[in-house]
Amino acid sequence: MKVHPYLNFDGKAEEAFVFYKSVFGGEFLANMKMSEAPGGNDLSKEDKKRTMHIALPIGKDTLLMASDIMPSAGHVLQPGSQTYIMLTTESRKEADRLFNGLSKEGNIEMEMADMFWGDYFGSFIDKFGIRWMISFNEKHPN
Repeated sequence: MKVHPYLNFDGKAEEAFVFYKSVFGGEFLANMKMSEAPGGNDLSKEDKKRTMHIALPIGKDTLLMASDIMPSAGHVLQPGSQTYIMLTTESRKEADRLFNGLSKEGNIEMEMADMFWGDYFGSFIDKFGIRWMISFNEKHPN
């Protein structure tokens, strides 16, 4: 089994993923607009530009994926605090790189620091409202 985080945005999926790509590197596996869906020509100009599906590899076996909601179809984005994306890195240096890159212009909850349970850990909400945890454990790397 593989687990891939899937995020929803209100018109900012592509902007968010361009930012995530600047941190993780790599290339998009998909970046499809709503205009490419069946019936896409019937959508408003604004809806046509929304992201239907975008995918970015962020690790050997992990894809970060997303879509934009369609308010014109009655969709409502309800951001919540119940979901974090947890990244377990292979080094302290990689933990710092991801934390510093992804938290830029965001809200840091916990700075990267050595924790009582043995991990080097930090958490934040990025500038798009997505919650992240970054962790490294020297005794149990990845």
